[in-house]
Amino acid sequence: QLQLVESGGGLVQPGGSLRLSCAASRFTLDYYAIGWFRQAPGKEREGVTCISSSGSSTNYADSVKGRFTISRDNAKNTVYLQMNSLKPEDTAAYYCAVLDPCSASLNPKNALGAWGQGTLVTVSS
Repeated sequence: QLQLVESGGGLVQPGGSLRLSCAASRFTLDYYAIGWFRQAPGKEREGVTCISSSGSSTNYADSVKGRFTISRDNAKNTVYLQMNSLKPEDTAAYYCAVLDPCSASLNPKNALGAWGQGTLVTVSS
């Protein structure tokens, strides 16, 4: 079961930062591309960013380019999402998933395995 666990969400003021973590306990992430997705209330799930298995290739949604950075530490079996300059419109539940492929489309339909519970990010003053 390719299920991942997200953590690190919380309440942050506009302009603030958060780092989300995505961990796997039942399999090794080394061989998989990983994507981050988000879903705001009343909206469809959308792709945010993804990273190739080696970490050499990344893709970002236009809405987060220059503000968010995805990285991975295969030794810790974890993928991170560093979010800076957060905006109220970034408020959403954030999910990570194995993604095949990691492409510019960031299509949630390319996610493999079951979705986790996500981690809630709220950007508000």
